[in-house]
Amino acid sequence: MITTSVLYEILYVSTIAADAPIRVVAEIAVKARATNQQLGITGLLIFDGMHFCQQLEGDEEEINALMEKIVGDPRHTDVHILHQGQLDKRRFMRFSLGFTSVEDIELLERMQQLKGQAAVDAFVNLLSSLDLDA
Repeated sequence: MITTSVLYEILYVSTIAADAPIRVVAEIAVKARATNQQLGITGLLIFDGMHFCQQLEGDEEEINALMEKIVGDPRHTDVHILHQGQLDKRRFMRFSLGFTSVEDIELLERMQQLKGQAAVDAFVNLLSSLDLDA
């Protein structure tokens, strides 16, 4: 019997823990790149100095398992899932985890207020203005 996995995505926003040093952002990116590559997960992590916004895409079971780890990670607080669901095709084929920062410190806080397709649309519109570090 052949099974095919469903391409799935999660988009979330979280806040860096108050006691986490800023270097934790680089640590998260480095570890996530290696883990994501092993699991066939791609995505993008955006950081604004206080908030993370991350889109993850891959096998539904792998994405959900990874999201459980993120929710339980003490380096994140106030994790808000903005969107989750099936995805027709990957947005980030080039890298296991793209990373960028933004200077607008309210951008991700505003994203946190969105849900569903409105959150996805805002995220996709944001992509054209980002300088991505693959």
